[in-house]
Amino acid sequence: MDVQRITVLGAGSWGTAFAKVLADAGRDVTVWARRAEVAGEIRDGHGNGSYLPGVRLPDNLTATADPTQALVGADAVVLAVPSQSLRANLTGWRGLLPSDAILVSLAKGVELGTLKRMSQVIAEISGAPEDEIVVVSGPNLAREIAQEQPAAAVLACTDHERAVAIQRATSNAYFRPYTNTDVIGCELGGACKNVIALSCGMAAGMGYGANTTATLITRGLAEMVRLGTKLGADPLTFAGLAGVGDLVATCSSPLSRNRTFGERLGHGETVEQAQNAAGGQVAEGVMSCSSIRALAQTNGVDMPLTDAMHRVCHEGLDPRRAGAELLGRQNKHEWS
Repeated sequence: MDVQRITVLGAGSWGTAFAKVLADAGRDVTVWARRAEVAGEIRDGHGNGSYLPGVRLPDNLTATADPTQALVGADAVVLAVPSQSLRANLTGWRGLLPSDAILVSLAKGVELGTLKRMSQVIAEISGAPEDEIVVVSGPNLAREIAQEQPAAAVLACTDHERAVAIQRATSNAYFRPYTNTDVIGCELGGACKNVIALSCGMAAGMGYGANTTATLITRGLAEMVRLGTKLGADPLTFAGLAGVGDLVATCSSPLSRNRTFGERLGHGETVEQAQNAAGGQVAEGVMSCSSIRALAQTNGVDMPLTDAMHRVCHEGLDPRRAGAELLGRQNKHEWS
């Protein structure tokens, strides 16, 4: 499969950074932006100051606010919109998608209500087989990648040839992509890490240090593994880029929106105050904690940390009380 012309639907920080990765790998890239002024800045000014200020975008990267124009002749279509708005956006684009294009998902989450992973949502709306959708996951903080700091990612698809095609299209001097066939594990890792990052941010906001952060990361990983294996994922996936890799980056970096949002909650702000401080943006983990919690309950999986984050974000539980409840749970064997 020869992937040369690629469309990225979404001009946020990660969509723009991923478009730069593709362009720096020698591909012709078109970004669709919702706002015409953002499209014009990318196309004519080679930048996206709203999301990646100070980053120059390659000359072989253009943009438009017209989805029809963006999608004409695309060999691959990258979906770079938030997880909870993916269904609505893709429904509008469905009739425009080239029939033979590889669909690539950057979204990390579990859909509220349906409890579907993003590749399942894409398959349902687009009509494409699930085994032909490529999922991108890993420690991918957009600003660092846009600054060409060395990074890696995992491209998951049960059709390995499609994953390899996207691997070739994204491999460049600073971005190293690996392939994987465990789509379930990679998607659940990408969704769950946002919830764990909220907890790490809350801990930091309450003044706790490295021991607490390491504990939350490790116990959060245990929750991810329990849910993933229950749903058919390979446990080894969670030891890789889509598991530990993404978890460490998102839980520890001040560039992580989820960690920063959690830190504000730890300082005593409400969800609404934290959202206002973030310019009206809600971190993915705030919504995903509810859908992941429901998915775990449906499948009989114990995820106390995820449950605590749901109760803090949606039921008004004080973060300090949540911490006390987690520490006061019945003692048990580490792997039980």
